[in-house]
Amino acid sequence: MKLHFGLILSSLTLLLSSPVARLLAQQNSSNPPSGFTALFNGKDLEGWHGRPHLDPRKWAETSEEKKQEWLADMRTHWTVSDGVLVNDGHGVFLTSNKEYGDIELLIDYKTVPKADSGIYLRGTPQVQIWDHTNEKEFKNGGDKGSGALWNNKSDLGKFPLVLADKPFGEWNSFRIVQVGARTSVWLNGQQVVDNAIMENFWDAASPLFSKGVIQLQTHGGEIAWRNLFIREIDTEEANKWLRENDKGSYTSLFNGTDLSGWKGAVDNYEVVDGAIRCKSGHGGVLHTTDEYSDFSVRLEFQIPPGGNNGLAIRYPGKGDTAYVGMCELQVLDNEHPKYANLDVRQYHGSAYGIAAAKRGYLRPAGQWNYQKVTVIGSTIRVELNGTEILHGDLSLVNEYMAKSPHPGKDRVSGYFGFAGHNDPVRFRAIDIQAE
Repeated sequence: MKLHFGLILSSLTLLLSSPVARLLAQQNSSNPPSGFTALFNGKDLEGWHGRPHLDPRKWAETSEEKKQEWLADMRTHWTVSDGVLVNDGHGVFLTSNKEYGDIELLIDYKTVPKADSGIYLRGTPQVQIWDHTNEKEFKNGGDKGSGALWNNKSDLGKFPLVLADKPFGEWNSFRIVQVGARTSVWLNGQQVVDNAIMENFWDAASPLFSKGVIQLQTHGGEIAWRNLFIREIDTEEANKWLRENDKGSYTSLFNGTDLSGWKGAVDNYEVVDGAIRCKSGHGGVLHTTDEYSDFSVRLEFQIPPGGNNGLAIRYPGKGDTAYVGMCELQVLDNEHPKYANLDVRQYHGSAYGIAAAKRGYLRPAGQWNYQKVTVIGSTIRVELNGTEILHGDLSLVNEYMAKSPHPGKDRVSGYFGFAGHNDPVRFRAIDIQAE
């Protein structure tokens, strides 16, 4: 990573949070801050369509007739006045034509007593907007204020960290950063959600979608919006954000220059441009000198087209870690044609042959990915680019790919390492934390 990048990001963050910058932005809803794009042009509804509370997976099968009906509904209930979007409290949600993945979103709103609204991210509810004085909603946590991920089933991120709403009649300002499913929200300059995972309302068994539309919800009370600005976050910044917002106590496993602190298949790996790379045509397990029981490890990896490697978990020091270790977590270019017909327990992030990870969150071959793995007892969690793709208890698994036994699955300690399979896969920024 470029050393000056954090300074640039910090300067941008300070600029956006300054009162002068916000005042300048409020002068014109179509004039975005540097690096941002206006979602709303301040004049009309160009770039938006109407859509109700709808599972995004059903949009493609929605008839054109129904889409036109929702479009007409949008034009009835949504208007533009003096550079401000106004909804009368009824009708379909205002929905961006474009889909977004990792973003920073700035948006102002003003609403009325007893209104209930929100912002859908990736077509999913929602960053909540409440009337925190409405006693009827106290049972739902409305008195805690706006800005949290109220539709989360878990308590993490469900309620705001502080009550930050302004009195009715005043404009409220959101800053939302979402990288993968990891979501942080600031309301009126106060952080109300801190790096919480936004859950998939539509499918609790699956992670949040990798991308989707932004929707402004209507829910029975007039609401106005202005200064809708968005910035798409690139992979370098996303990886940096995820690392900096992981508040653990990690120790570096790699000095960036040589393989000090590593053993095993040392001759089959090399250090290139600050990364450990498996030599082309070579393999074997390169592993730590220390053993670990419960731990979290975070790292970045880059896969060439068709590349294959793995993370050795509780490896005993010899043998095939996929079977003699707790497991091998796949590191694989999922989308390459030669892997089209694999068992689901062979794709990226899976505990090889044991437990399948969710697909669709790996970046294209050649890009750097950020991954965190947490091993506690017999459970293992894999978070890829901010989205959890595997969370399971391997002790409960008794069916294996090709009916092949995994005698090491229940190991309680071992080495961490890389299981090379002849491809020049790279790893860098490797940190570990004993749990």
